Amino acid sequence: MSKTEYRAVIGKNFGDEGKGLATDFLCDKAYKNLVVRANGGAQSGHTVETKTKRFVFHELSSGSFKKADTYWADTYHPDLYKLSEEVNDFKEVSGFTPRIFSHKDAGITTILDVLLNMAFEKARGDNRHGSCAMGIYETELREKAGLKITLGDLSSLGVKGLCDKLFEIKDNYIPKRIEEENLSDGIPKEYSDLLNDRNVLINFSKIVFENFNLVKVIDKEKAFFNEYDQVIFENGQGLLLDSECERFYPNVSGSRTGLTNIEKILSRNNEKLSEVVYVSRSYVTRHGAGYLPTECRSEEISGLTKDNTNLPNEWQGSLRYAFHESIDEFVKPVEGDLKALDYRPKVSLLLTHLNETKETVMIKDRSLKVDEFINQKEILKTFDKVYLSEDKYAENIKG
Repeated sequence: MSKTEYRAVIGKNFGDEGKGLATDFLCDKAYKNLVVRANGGAQSGHTVETKTKRFVFHELSSGSFKKADTYWADTYHPDLYKLSEEVNDFKEVSGFTPRIFSHKDAGITTILDVLLNMAFEKARGDNRHGSCAMGIYETELREKAGLKITLGDLSSLGVKGLCDKLFEIKDNYIPKRIEEENLSDGIPKEYSDLLNDRNVLINFSKIVFENFNLVKVIDKEKAFFNEYDQVIFENGQGLLLDSECERFYPNVSGSRTGLTNIEKILSRNNEKLSEVVYVSRSYVTRHGAGYLPTECRSEEISGLTKDNTNLPNEWQGSLRYAFHESIDEFVKPVEGDLKALDYRPKVSLLLTHLNETKETVMIKDRSLKVDEFINQKEILKTFDKVYLSEDKYAENIKG
């Protein structure tokens, strides 16, 4: 075992809990930090605010203000087409360019995945799955079909080789994928035209290789991890959107949002987590379609402030709100997620947005002041430590 400390940040609900805040907070525990993105892709929108700066992170780590490096695991799906925009925007805010590393087997999201995602959601009409239309689910399906394109592949393919791969996928895989969806009216013509436009794929490939220069591919993962004082796994989305979460299917993610991917990575490197931090607002939110137990009107959360990260958009609509169902349901996803480990690390809870609820955890028919909530027997049994956040700044987190 190395001297490197390993921690994980996981959303407990449907996402938007404050994982960016948690990651930024944990970066203060060490001098040299690496933040690992281990699931999903550019659909993440993790916000970090300081007294003078604000940034929403998608592919870069939320520890970037603290000079933490970013690492894309082989279970992450980077969107190289979009990367330069985020890097340039961050440099404008921070004054420096962050370092990005990647496992050679990280599979990229392509323009075909994004266009398919958009086309299917548009065609579903009122039966949308609630996707953010960033192509992550389609990337997962394409890879399961044996058509993965990795960062390592890019090193040998070149622009022409990538174009040829995409042409093959366009001609042989895309028609089968559209047929699988069994959409009565087919996909909208605007997306069909784009999917069949070779120039779209050529332009995409050129930009991918321009942005590939921003990333260094890593071969020896364990030795790389050992260069850091702390490695933080920053997951996207939340446990209730896990691809295996049957309760909320089909309105779930295409990726594993809990400890599953993290454990695979650590296990192959003979390492273990020292702490996992589950993040939850003092109430519940959901962006996109799907069942939301105990959903309420925003007015029922009296201190609610404007959420500048989760603004209404074409694909997911407006942010929705709910109360926590019960204490039992609060801890159940965490207990289930911990089964991915054959050991028990320190298990922590970070409660955010407490300022909006006057330091109350909003549970249906039984809202509790935070001191009373953290002393409930189920909470005491599940969590070893509770962190409290009453504003948007990491330095003010208590616990």
